[in-house]
Amino acid sequence: MAAGNHSTVTEFFLAGLTEKSERQLPLFLFFLGVYIITVVGNLGMITLIGLSSHLHIPLYYFLSSLSFIDLCYSTVITPKMLVNFVTEKNTISYPECMTQLYFFIFLIISECHMLAVMAYDGYVAVCNPLLYNVTMSCQVYSWLVVEVYMMGLIGATVHTGYMLRVVFCKAKIINHYFCDLFALMELSCSSTYINEVVLFCLSAFNIFAPILVILGSYVSIIASILLIHSTVSRSKAFSTCSSHISAVTIFYGSAAFTYLQPSSVSSMDQGKLSSVFYTIIVPMLNSLIYSLRNKDVKSALKKSLRKDYFALTKIYNSWRRSSKEGVQR
Repeated sequence: MAAGNHSTVTEFFLAGLTEKSERQLPLFLFFLGVYIITVVGNLGMITLIGLSSHLHIPLYYFLSSLSFIDLCYSTVITPKMLVNFVTEKNTISYPECMTQLYFFIFLIISECHMLAVMAYDGYVAVCNPLLYNVTMSCQVYSWLVVEVYMMGLIGATVHTGYMLRVVFCKAKIINHYFCDLFALMELSCSSTYINEVVLFCLSAFNIFAPILVILGSYVSIIASILLIHSTVSRSKAFSTCSSHISAVTIFYGSAAFTYLQPSSVSSMDQGKLSSVFYTIIVPMLNSLIYSLRNKDVKSALKKSLRKDYFALTKIYNSWRRSSKEGVQR
């Protein structure tokens, strides 16, 4: 190991989700299916929003960014975990581990703030609809997206920078299925007090600051919805918000359970189970929630499928006609 890393460890062993061999194949097949749905769902969402002109508004641009984040951070974690299910020696090199940690933190923090930005967008749409195009202009949208990724970049740089200072000279086995902060700190033979303080402070900020934005936005949204006299309009507004509320509840609940417990209280086995939700399950659920519960997305999907069906039918009929003409000749 290079002297700058202050570590005698060149690689780690990932313990994974379970040590029981009879569970490896079923878990591999389950998470492979989840990952395929995640990739297809999020790529499909990005493509659909890009191709559907009536979805070219900030709400769906934010949703496209959320799908991109979900796709990326699921890809940072899941493929390596799938490989570990079918190999005997579950190793990851020190540079690969730090790289995985960096991108995971960058994307997970970006997701926290993207969900808050989407809540703010909903607040502007419901509470100030006449000023929506001015308030959520292209410039404002672009700045909000840049700020989301900047928060992720800052958090990932700080966490990974302090982790690079940690001396690893104990056991090399990471009691997790990826390089997580808590699991890595357990292997340290140097003080991790600063790491724990930084982890708690940044986690609190990156969880509670977006939550305050989300709660403030939804208090105003609900108050505005209750003033709507039309039952149909009120139901439509609640339906639009319900998708985002579902995504926020699942994501923040599992993330808060993992990162806001003192290390003396939290259990790594509990941490692994809660991590499964926000690293693997949530990226799949977000695409399903927004595609199945959003009327605009469902309408765009139906139009796209109908258009593809007619195009394929036209190609097929053209091919049949040309085949018949060839036989007659």
